[in-house]
Amino acid sequence: MLSSEIIRKIKRIQIKTNHQVTSTISGSYESAFKGHGMNFEEVREYAIGDDVRNIDWNVTARMNNAYVKIFREERELTIMLLVDLSASGMFGSTEKTKNELSAEVAAVLACTAIKNNDKVGMIIFTDKVEKYIPPKKGTSHIWRVIREILSYKPENTKTNIATALEYMMHVQTKKSVAFIISDFLSFGYDKALKIANKKHDIIPVYINDIREYDIPGIGLIEIEDAETGEIALINTNSKEFQRLFTNKTASHKKNVLELFRTCDADYIDIWTDKTYLDPIIKFFIKRSRRIR
Repeated sequence: MLSSEIIRKIKRIQIKTNHQVTSTISGSYESAFKGHGMNFEEVREYAIGDDVRNIDWNVTARMNNAYVKIFREERELTIMLLVDLSASGMFGSTEKTKNELSAEVAAVLACTAIKNNDKVGMIIFTDKVEKYIPPKKGTSHIWRVIREILSYKPENTKTNIATALEYMMHVQTKKSVAFIISDFLSFGYDKALKIANKKHDIIPVYINDIREYDIPGIGLIEIEDAETGEIALINTNSKEFQRLFTNKTASHKKNVLELFRTCDADYIDIWTDKTYLDPIIKFFIKRSRRIR
């Protein structure tokens, strides 16, 4: 049974995504991804300029005239949503936590995919795969995906992106477009990302909160690492602390983005205090221009 608060959140997301998944974002999405194969459609008589490699020699022999095979690009895609629900996602310095933002982003991507008649599947993960929903079509399936993201109670608190990628490689044997929605506070997934991106189209969706990069000077505060439970007392007024904190978080993000570039993985950068729709649309438009 879902709580009344979860039901209200689902309804809010449903109204918001129905409004946002307009022809603009849907069209941008469709042009951003090509099909992953060619389906045979028919044969017709050979015409000057046709590729001789497409000649159907059996039909040609029967008809005593050259015929070529005609193929049509397979448009249907499989979209996989790898959603990080580790404990660090419960943080948020604005009206939304990172996990709530992840749910909305996943909803927009899922609804856009369904609008374009693509299949959608999902892997919820922490430092293990917590739940797997096989790819399907249909509106009811999408809202099942969204309900799971909003209502699921993870068993573990830590993060292991490599485990999620390896699991996807096991269950998704055909090429797919895989969005990894995470704050990427994880390590040791470099190899798994590189291997997965050779077969699948991996798109990291980097969820950020401004207070992870800039803590205001408000004196002594007690902070807790949500994933490890470690507690520390810090002086936020300390210039040395401010410098070390900013350098550490900036360095981590720089390393993560450098990994994406090394893997040739396009990414979407999203913040809890800003609209997430603009970065998604800009990504689709940029991607479609690159594909042409």
